[in-house]
Amino acid sequence: MDQERALRDLLGLLDLDPGPAADQGGGEHFLGRPPLEPSSPVYGGHLAAQALAAAGRTVPDGLPAHSVHCFFLRPALPTAPFDYRVERVRDSGSFATRLVRATQRGREVFTLTASFHRLEPGLGHQDPMPPVPDPQDLPTYEERLTEAFGEVMQPLGKPYDLRFVGPLSFDVEKDPSLVSRRTQVWVRATGELPPGATADRERHLHACLLVYVCDVTMLETVLVQHGVSWFHASGRSVDYTVWIHHPFRADDWLLCALETPVASAGRGLVLGRVFTRDGLLVATLAQEGLIRVSSGHGTLG
Repeated sequence: MDQERALRDLLGLLDLDPGPAADQGGGEHFLGRPPLEPSSPVYGGHLAAQALAAAGRTVPDGLPAHSVHCFFLRPALPTAPFDYRVERVRDSGSFATRLVRATQRGREVFTLTASFHRLEPGLGHQDPMPPVPDPQDLPTYEERLTEAFGEVMQPLGKPYDLRFVGPLSFDVEKDPSLVSRRTQVWVRATGELPPGATADRERHLHACLLVYVCDVTMLETVLVQHGVSWFHASGRSVDYTVWIHHPFRADDWLLCALETPVASAGRGLVLGRVFTRDGLLVATLAQEGLIRVSSGHGTLG
């Protein structure tokens, strides 16, 4: 599958079908299809993006999402659709809060809480973007894998492009001198994004895509810190938070500057900042993941 077709398919998956009528508790239901690729368990960013899309369907224009908090409760399967039940926790002139519960075959697999805030004037500051090479001057992810494995990797057919600035976990496992508690990766949705029906709906679509794409980048940072590759480890998200500070486009290059302050008890924490190409800090990320290393394979600490 080529990247542009992959993006079209993803946009279709974010266009949720209406579910059953509102239940007695006041919840609104939306039906989300599983991903077309039958990977198991389902990629966490798929659930997060669909749940945020569902929440946004219940919020009036003029209230963009500013914080998203996700909990991955059970592994989700690619063999059945998801029922997203949206509860209206709060509605005011400036804020709206939504709780989304995702169930699959009657079992709750995921929850999301999203807050939406009407833009207003206020104080402003930000950290500077770290100095990094331009994404166009960096090899593609497939080219990096080709270099790491010594055989040509075909395009992965994902709806995004990744350009890592530093070493991948596969590089660090072979050369421990490359160990770092930080990773930096340029990301963008690859393909043509259609304009939204309104500016607010278009902005919400880009927020959903950011939540989707950034989830794939984060736990790699923990492995780079410890000199372990995905050949010798498995990982999945436990919880995931995105704060959105400014409007952006997910089909423009965005820099994810990530670091891992701690790992313990089988879990690793990753914090991140997302910058536009011209240095505007548009989002902040946090993710805790469960990471299990193969028995007998040591780490660098």
